[in-house]
Amino acid sequence: MRVVVAPDKFKGSATAAQVAATLAAGLRRVRPDLDIAEVPVADGGDGTVAAALAAGFTPVRMTADGPVGATVETTFAVRRGTAVIEMADVAGLRRLPASGPAPLIASTYGVGQVIRAALDAGADTIVLGIGGSATSDGGAGMVQALGVRLTDDQGNDLRRGGAALAGLSAIDSSGLDQRIAATVVLVASDVNNPLLGPSGAAAVFGPQKGASSADIAVLEEGLARWAALTSAAIARDVGAVPGAGAAGGTGFAALAYLGGRLVPGAELMLGLTGFMAALDGADLVITGEGSLDWQTLGGKAPVGVARAAAARGLPAYVVAGRVELTGAELSDAGFARAYSLADLEPDQAASMARARELLEQVGARIAADLG
Repeated sequence: MRVVVAPDKFKGSATAAQVAATLAAGLRRVRPDLDIAEVPVADGGDGTVAAALAAGFTPVRMTADGPVGATVETTFAVRRGTAVIEMADVAGLRRLPASGPAPLIASTYGVGQVIRAALDAGADTIVLGIGGSATSDGGAGMVQALGVRLTDDQGNDLRRGGAALAGLSAIDSSGLDQRIAATVVLVASDVNNPLLGPSGAAAVFGPQKGASSADIAVLEEGLARWAALTSAAIARDVGAVPGAGAAGGTGFAALAYLGGRLVPGAELMLGLTGFMAALDGADLVITGEGSLDWQTLGGKAPVGVARAAAARGLPAYVVAGRVELTGAELSDAGFARAYSLADLEPDQAASMARARELLEQVGARIAADLG
């Protein structure tokens, strides 16, 4: 019997690779006869580069500007001309200083620096995972780092951050890195929000990044200014494109200046990690993530895994720290069975601390259920 173990990370407890290895150990303990393929997956947010590295990509380490300017150590992954970049590792919420969120000044400048480094490394395809960002600057910092000049009414370079965009007066894209035109840019994103309005980047995602109602108004004004001048500069309007509002508007800048294409994150990453190839000859797929809840249904990696398994006529089991979906919701999402660490350890803090031990126990339980 061939089993494909393809989980996402258990955030705060175990990486996707650790989850896969631990589940596999439990399976083998009870059923040493199983043929098990471990394929850690991701959906474009935290853990995206780790999943690529587990699939055989090579790490490239560098320093870049974090969301509020202080440099951070970051890693992108490369293989045969493809670079995988994780925005969360450069300009993500976890890269904010101890002082906390900075919604008005957080910038994507470091993301542009990593893209430039990937081009220097010979990449002709860039996969940009934009989940988990701390920014609301419409991707302006990213394109500034790639050579686009943004200036105020005095001709001075615009400060970084979403609030500064309200003072934008002119855009000069003549300095944009010429290699971008010959590069395929795939943006891994699972949201369909436009850039502006009540469903836009500031209104919907600003509060998640620490923005108050007053901050949201400031950010909306800046993003509207950014959108208007960009539309004039490129002679088209991409602000209403579904996904333009992703990652505080980074989706917008990728579409407008990088010729980017927005792709469902789980779908894109499953192809890159070798998951689809691993399904050949499989009898069962096991996936998982830390919390199985309504957000999972919005296109997280486990749902992508279940859908891919269903397309091959394979059952998909799911393992989570907590399972908050109903039986009907689990079935509709494509999960044949669900296993929760909470059944073994109800205390959430203890469950997270003991996650790997509990995951091995769950692996053993699944193997026993297989008969």
